[in-house]
Amino acid sequence: MTTTEAKKANSPRKVILASLIGTSIEFYDFYAYATAAVLVFPTLFFASDDETTSLLASFAVFGVAFIARPLGSILFGHFGDKVGRKKTLVASLLTMGIATTLIGLLPTAQTPGWEILAPTLLVIMRFGQGLGLGGEWSGAALLATENAPPGKRAIFGTFPQLGAPIGFILANTVFIALSYGLTEAEFLAWGWRVPFLASAILVIVGLWVRISLMETPSFTKMVEKQAVAAVPVARVFKTAWKPLIQGTFIMFATYVLFYLMTTFTLTYGTADTDADVAGLGYERTDFLWMLVFGVVFFGIFTLVSGPLAEKQGRRKMLTWVTISIAVFGLLWVPLLAGGFVGTMFMLSLGFTLMGLTFGPMAAYLPELFPANVRYTGSAIAYNVSSIIGAAVAPFIAVALWTLGGGSTFWVGIYLAAAAVVTFVALRLTHDTKDLEYTENLE
Repeated sequence: MTTTEAKKANSPRKVILASLIGTSIEFYDFYAYATAAVLVFPTLFFASDDETTSLLASFAVFGVAFIARPLGSILFGHFGDKVGRKKTLVASLLTMGIATTLIGLLPTAQTPGWEILAPTLLVIMRFGQGLGLGGEWSGAALLATENAPPGKRAIFGTFPQLGAPIGFILANTVFIALSYGLTEAEFLAWGWRVPFLASAILVIVGLWVRISLMETPSFTKMVEKQAVAAVPVARVFKTAWKPLIQGTFIMFATYVLFYLMTTFTLTYGTADTDADVAGLGYERTDFLWMLVFGVVFFGIFTLVSGPLAEKQGRRKMLTWVTISIAVFGLLWVPLLAGGFVGTMFMLSLGFTLMGLTFGPMAAYLPELFPANVRYTGSAIAYNVSSIIGAAVAPFIAVALWTLGGGSTFWVGIYLAAAAVVTFVALRLTHDTKDLEYTENLE
């Protein structure tokens, strides 16, 4: 297959659809667990006399996926740089889909004889979710950007990024619908399984779209020039270790921001106002609707970020957004003190910043690496950052909130500190807007 044939086969509409639908499904699966980790898993899998202990145990398993993600990036990155983007994307989607569906079939720890085995299997399935997502993001980003017309990589790259808000809205809308349609007892008995089992249908749709794709021009040219790396992971650590470090910390604040805005705020927002560690006291369904409303801003500004990153350059734009995230962290407490209006403004502003920082990453991180290690390099940077940024964020935030006796002041300081780290990483790298993407093989 020639480069011309690949470009002809992969029309812009097909590229956008395939990258968007795949990441939407993957993030739906991932966030279904994140929501359940707050709402039901502490009771069903990690029951304890102390509610905070149960919640922290649930968040610990939530973090297992982030440990698996770098392993997934190495595994799927190897095949993505060796056998092609298309085949690897199909495999990553299957891995995530199977793991998510099996979560919906697990007995709970309350089932006699499953007190230990049920949480253990949940950990294994959560590991499988992380493994699949570890290979998904980079492949979808390359599918979009390696097929993008000149001067539009950041714009095309926003479509796989749009899968994050879409997946979040889908997952939480399903939970909201179940909350309306079922009693609390029914939801805990079987209703929580529905979002996970529904994943099987979504995966079939995603596979149908992706199997019809042709390979990307960059990988095709790499094969034609016999430039495929024998062992991509070894080559990327030998020749591209610097962008690995840069990319990891460029993503750091983005991860911290998102998991504070979703997993932690859901915990804080639904905690009783008169509890020992006080929260905002919203009903679960009400706060889920508030989050869904905020995530709409995430989606809108993800799309807005693409043209901005093309016009201003990735580095310049992300630098200003990162400064804004630091300021947002310092304003966290005053915003939450403003009642319903303050909370909604905080959610809307936080998710707006999330869209602006997340959108350009699908172009910027892969552009840091040459084509023959691009899948592996961008995947490792993205997913190692998930450990230091996302895996521990809900756990650290709950701990800071608990130690503060219900105050979220130090949670905001934590976010501001993460933004400072990302700011430094951005200033130590270069802009990649004008890079010759397809020919970059060295």
